[in-house]
Amino acid sequence: MRTVTSTQQYPIFGSEIKCPHCRQIIPALILTDTYLCPRHGAFEVNLNCQDLVHLQSDRQWRLWDDEWYRQHTHSDGIRFEIHESIDRLYTQGYRATKVTIAHRYMDLVSPYLEISAIASNLQRLYGLTVDFSPSEVQELRWGTINFELEKELGVPKGYPYFRSF
Repeated sequence: MRTVTSTQQYPIFGSEIKCPHCRQIIPALILTDTYLCPRHGAFEVNLNCQDLVHLQSDRQWRLWDDEWYRQHTHSDGIRFEIHESIDRLYTQGYRATKVTIAHRYMDLVSPYLEISAIASNLQRLYGLTVDFSPSEVQELRWGTINFELEKELGVPKGYPYFRSF
């Protein structure tokens, strides 16, 4: 007879995690691969890739450095997330100066990039210079995180980030 240890009773992320939506601590359901948030419902671990999948919406997240990152399958999702982060910086008294987007999203966002009139090889999104990350093979974190913003103190002139998608 095989003995089940307490660590084998829980999904791979342990007995509790932070909900990817509301960041409240949520429990794992014993002997399943599921976590249950009272506000957002069930999240199941996809054991093939260790993504966390929201069962109602099929949205997926990956964990990096104790933070959940949504894994986007549509251009609107990644663009909206970038827009929200730029807006959040603005409310904190910063302006974004550049965005580096994970290389895996290049095909999703490229149709929405503006080519700068100043330099034809300069691409922009929401008025920001855009670079793409090294591949996830070169830097593991880029297989999980979606983008990084460079920022500086101050309010953007004209606040160009409120342009519609």
